[in-house]
Amino acid sequence: MIPARRLCLSAILLMAAVMPAYAHVGVGTTSSFTAGFMHPLSGLDHMTAMIAVGLWAALKGGRAIWAWPLAFVGVMLGGAALGMAHVPMPFVEPGILASVVAFGLLVALAVDLPVSAGVAIIGLFAVFHGHAHGTGVPENAGGLEYMAGFAIATVLPHAIGIAAGLSLGQRLPGLARVAGAACAAIGAGLAFGIV
Repeated sequence: MIPARRLCLSAILLMAAVMPAYAHVGVGTTSSFTAGFMHPLSGLDHMTAMIAVGLWAALKGGRAIWAWPLAFVGVMLGGAALGMAHVPMPFVEPGILASVVAFGLLVALAVDLPVSAGVAIIGLFAVFHGHAHGTGVPENAGGLEYMAGFAIATVLPHAIGIAAGLSLGQRLPGLARVAGAACAAIGAGLAFGIV
């Protein structure tokens, strides 16, 4: 088992290494698996939201540990398909920023909802993330490769959040909630242009 302090430090360094709000439409190439894999790891908003989903799933435990991240990735891909099909969707960027704040608050407040309610909340925000990325993806094999890379890379911050949540939840449950509050603060900072 990885010590909690080392895991937290790794998560903080990973979040500090990413660029804010660049994992969206029209930034960089969108036609290869590698580009798709690297894209979500380059945006502070996406990384923070995904880590928070993992933390929240770990705090809930049980089926949420796999159901919530799986719901995010599945609905995100559905949103990407809508974006690739040029289906208009209002409030995409505000929805993404709201997801960072909302997921952070769900962790910070240790909100205990039924797994199905968590799936609904996570899915609501996941469609915004997916749509934002799907609108910039070409409708060809390269676009599908890009989305496969993006989906696989999205699982990594979920796993970091789950690992941190399980480790912290057992040893230092309050620290997981502090991490959630930090996620919410990052989201608010991004929304107001402070971060």
